[in-house]
Amino acid sequence: MTAADTKAALERGRPVVFVRPPAAEQARDLWDVLGALTAGHGPGVGPPVVIICADDTAAAEWAAATPVAGRVHAVTGLTRTAHLLNQGVVQVLAGGVTDLAALVQRAVLKLERVSTVIVAWPETLIARDHAATLDTLLGETRDARRIILSWNPALLADFLERHARRAEVVGKAGVDESGRLLPPVCRARYAIVPLFRRSVAIQDTIDAVGAARPFIWSGGPIVSPPEAPDAVLCDTLPTRDELAALAKIGEPVLLLNATQLPYARSIATLTPIALPSAADRARDRSEALREQVAQRLAAGTVDAELSLLDPLFQRFDPAEVAAALLAMLGEREREKKEGTSSAPPVGARVKVFVNVGKKDRASAKDLVGALIREAGLAKSDIGRIDVRDSFSLVELAPSAAQQAVQKLAGATIRGRRVTPRLDRDS
Repeated sequence: MTAADTKAALERGRPVVFVRPPAAEQARDLWDVLGALTAGHGPGVGPPVVIICADDTAAAEWAAATPVAGRVHAVTGLTRTAHLLNQGVVQVLAGGVTDLAALVQRAVLKLERVSTVIVAWPETLIARDHAATLDTLLGETRDARRIILSWNPALLADFLERHARRAEVVGKAGVDESGRLLPPVCRARYAIVPLFRRSVAIQDTIDAVGAARPFIWSGGPIVSPPEAPDAVLCDTLPTRDELAALAKIGEPVLLLNATQLPYARSIATLTPIALPSAADRARDRSEALREQVAQRLAAGTVDAELSLLDPLFQRFDPAEVAAALLAMLGEREREKKEGTSSAPPVGARVKVFVNVGKKDRASAKDLVGALIREAGLAKSDIGRIDVRDSFSLVELAPSAAQQAVQKLAGATIRGRRVTPRLDRDS
């Protein structure tokens, strides 16, 4: 069914069920439909399309997945969303079911003005005891067009009968003729990773599986690399057919959020893997330092240093002396980095747009912290930061700008999900 066919079915009053894995990026063909449904809706009319999600994290994934920047507004803060709704500038509103209900209660979300409702994977909503709230929202949008995203419509017979009766189904469900789930297509390993940590988790996963030649799949066509990889990593949730194709290259490793686990179990026989935590990485650094000290002591080349420190050993425990020296060394390293770092000329910088500003209580310090912590940038990569009311412009070294855009996507600053992009004027 094409976008035009889907739009025609919706205009005839027929609900449509899209069979898709529970990931916003797997609903690509829905964007053409949304474009047609929102055409001609100008400011002040109210959001013509509402996407009902499980929570604010899922809503933020819709905002990040849209191919048109700013098309989808995700409800990550009720006050800010209420302000935008009152201004009438929202075209597509994505929000958790409880957040949407709260906006309705505040009388800022007018459901009678909504012309299309998309329910994103009600399997998750019902499992979280949101069924009653979801029923209420759908009951108040009785005349709106209905699009249901589901990975297994057979599990939703009662729900579809109530809210999407005689729906047209687009896509292939993973069930046999009797309605039973098809068997898993392969074995796979998995780790539960929040979306905002996905870029960091890829490297952690490579380390955990000891891969030297990893194949990383982020959606799109699956083409076997010339050299056989020793690990296949999926940071996008695959369909059944995509997983089968990936399994021909190697045993897949799936990076999932918790709500995607039931679907993943339906297409693969799963084995969990443990990714290193921050504490693990700290222990690794500590072990490396202890090993370096042990090697120096074994070499017996510290006689002069022992003579220098001997008066201190008479006053303090030698272990305390060693700890003090280690602390001083760390302080000097930090001072050295801060004192010798020099920013490149401003003319050589590239501006990055970040959708967080003063209205979100964000400061330049918050942005610097996120760029260093989440994007892995050095302080010398970061130049001038211009924090404005609803967004910020960050000047970065050209070599670091694309890294910042990729790795900062989905991170949280002052409670708001970040959607960075290269500034159009750069």
